[in-house]
Amino acid sequence: MWFFDAVASGFRQPTDPGHLQWFRIIFATVLTARFTLAFGQGGWARLAPGSLSAHLAELRFGPARARLLLSVYRPVLIVRTAAALALALGLLPRLALLVVLAGAAMELLYLKSPNAVRYTLLTGTALLLAQDLGHGLVIEHGLSTANTWAQCLLVLITTDIYWNSAWQKLRSDQFRSGLYLAQWVHTYGQVRDRLPYRRQFAVPGFVHRHAGNLTDRDVRLWRFVAACAIAAEIALPPALLIEQTMPYAVVAGIGMHAAFTCLKPRQLITFSGLTLGTYLAFAAV
Repeated sequence: MWFFDAVASGFRQPTDPGHLQWFRIIFATVLTARFTLAFGQGGWARLAPGSLSAHLAELRFGPARARLLLSVYRPVLIVRTAAALALALGLLPRLALLVVLAGAAMELLYLKSPNAVRYTLLTGTALLLAQDLGHGLVIEHGLSTANTWAQCLLVLITTDIYWNSAWQKLRSDQFRSGLYLAQWVHTYGQVRDRLPYRRQFAVPGFVHRHAGNLTDRDVRLWRFVAACAIAAEIALPPALLIEQTMPYAVVAGIGMHAAFTCLKPRQLITFSGLTLGTYLAFAAV
């Protein structure tokens, strides 16, 4: 298996640099979408003078640092979006990637649950360590050691994300029993018409009708779904590394992330998009 050969050789095992060049385009496209969405639903008005978010920033950082954050917030929103687009197009990719990562890191200062930001920084840093990011939209195929280290890092990051997520689910009695998912879908069905931003959720109507009533049958169904999610997160990393099983693992991963994204499209666009993009790193040639 190429991954273990690469580790054993001190990351001198040749790989196809085109895989990480494709990931650079996917990474940048996902971040362009995320940064563009950040302008809406109050994002542009966040940290406006006199707002609650500005007051909380002042309490957290002090008046001087809070004023600095407020002054750079909107310019950074614009610059990081332009940098993400430039990265997707392959224009000064390394510089553009540095600006993108700095712009994403700014969200750590005000988001309550910045898990997507941390994942962005992890995968972006791995990409930054690649020696051949490519230029423009041209993908260069061949064999080279330029991106082996970065490619192995992406494999490790995705494997850790999947296995840690599976471990957390296994430790949760409520998730394993199916009750968590059953309650989530039932509650959303009750309150979705009152939510201010309904497009943040995309659970199909037939799911509400046939599996959103908190009956014993519904809970059993969601218990099966929970077991499938745990099994998939455990099995996907090794399956992606094996050439014979990789196509099936990719299809299963896309299906799993599509289901996850239906629960919270806006929140999971970064996680699902970047994770599926890292599948490219699991193939050596």
